[in-house]
Amino acid sequence: MGALNSYSDAFLRLPVTSNMKPDPPQSSPESSISNVVEIMMSEDTGAVVIVEESRSVGIITEKDILRRVVKTARDFEETLAKDVMTKPVITIEAERPISDALEMLRENNIRRLVITEEGALVGLTTERRLLEVVNEQYRMNSLSRLTRVMLDESARLRVAYISTFPPRECGIATYTNDLVDAISRLYVTKSPTIVAINDRGGYYNYPSLVGFQIDREEVDSYIEAAEYINRSDIDIVNLQHEYGLFGGIWGEYILTFLERVEKPVVTTLHTVLPEPGPDAHRVLEGILRLSEHVTVMARVGIGIIEELYLTFGDKVQYIPHGCVNVPFISSVPVKKGLGLEDRVVLSTFGLISRGKGIEYAIRALPLIVKEEPRVLYLVIGETHPEVRKHEGESYRQSLLDLVGDLGIDGNVRFVNRFLEKSELISFLQATDIYILPYPNKDQISSGTLLYALSTGKAIVSTPFLHAEEVMSEGAAMRCEFRDPESIADSVINLLQFGDVHDKIERRAYQYSREMIWPNVGMRYVNLFHKTLGL
Repeated sequence: MGALNSYSDAFLRLPVTSNMKPDPPQSSPESSISNVVEIMMSEDTGAVVIVEESRSVGIITEKDILRRVVKTARDFEETLAKDVMTKPVITIEAERPISDALEMLRENNIRRLVITEEGALVGLTTERRLLEVVNEQYRMNSLSRLTRVMLDESARLRVAYISTFPPRECGIATYTNDLVDAISRLYVTKSPTIVAINDRGGYYNYPSLVGFQIDREEVDSYIEAAEYINRSDIDIVNLQHEYGLFGGIWGEYILTFLERVEKPVVTTLHTVLPEPGPDAHRVLEGILRLSEHVTVMARVGIGIIEELYLTFGDKVQYIPHGCVNVPFISSVPVKKGLGLEDRVVLSTFGLISRGKGIEYAIRALPLIVKEEPRVLYLVIGETHPEVRKHEGESYRQSLLDLVGDLGIDGNVRFVNRFLEKSELISFLQATDIYILPYPNKDQISSGTLLYALSTGKAIVSTPFLHAEEVMSEGAAMRCEFRDPESIADSVINLLQFGDVHDKIERRAYQYSREMIWPNVGMRYVNLFHKTLGL
């Protein structure tokens, strides 16, 4: 391990020019934004450096154009680059090491760094580019190790997953099933074991992978699950954690399991609250203490954990949610197969509950329909089973009543069922604009956001924690929380500016490529090996 760290240190000392985009796209301060957008489109880039007399004086990103031109309805021909660019531009001299560049990016909370030589522009780099250099040696080391594992089946790990699992209808169950499939298809682990969490009174016809079931409200069941794993040949445990998944106050029964299990645990955190109450804080603090590593699905989660729980950064790993790997195609041919060829399709999907903010998207529709009468908003998914137990279909009925009150029955369609993955993807591929109207900022991961990215959709979203990271890469357009007029403005802008719409679609698809399930599965396998010191 020491040799590997030394090797990483050596890479961090390489000059920042080791992985930069040389001669990045440039424009002058007097150029029109229309010209800047043309450069972005022709160069397939998300940023243009503004240069005056060979010196970089600013930078314009897609985010700048969306926020300062599209959002404010400024004219693309009359608005000049100097009025939109971010300045002063942050630069680094070419001979400086990668470690300094990474520190500058993080200290200034920026995504791109201009590289200069004696003040003159020579290149542009990003955190992702720099980390690719550092991580390449780790990838090759991992590839060599995994090759050895494939040749020696006895060396493969057996992983147990603690989670809900299909056929239970639950977002965490779907996620775990996708993760297990992704890792299994790498053929570098033994057959997995699922320890499934059952809700009160729940009975499910589980597949043979499920070796043990925990009764959510029975604390003794958590003890028995730990004893089951301790007696087995399981090497490592992956715990899927979400508040509300486990029994006790804020799910505290899972701590009983963690205190008794003798195998190392890697915990996947689906939620990290920036302002947790005392009990929520106590439970997550225990999970952090009793896990060898935890993973978060948005980079912002690392900072929250370090600040609130005084946890060392190397214990927390960023691994994205994971998304399907499908081709990037036009919505037109898919619409025809669904009988939607004459409609402009907006959509939102997921298990329906009050926390999704769908009412705000519906209230935005009259303004949108006024500009584009062909709009059809698809609300895809059935009511969340846990919500249905406590309040039936009252929320869905309130949405139906709202549609009637607004007189937009012809512009909204509810697809009230749990869709198979292939059918869901078809609906997403037929979508022109995907809407995420979540009303709360604290959401740190969203599987529906990843699905929309992976199918290359133009996304309008509120700035919850996960979405903010996507927006910073120019892969989604922002709207405000609980603000139908803001949702309408963003959707209308995308409908009116086809070039911007198409650019966001392509950026969304490109952004999602590192997050496809095979890549996420490999990152978990690497983390399991690292945890075990292999």
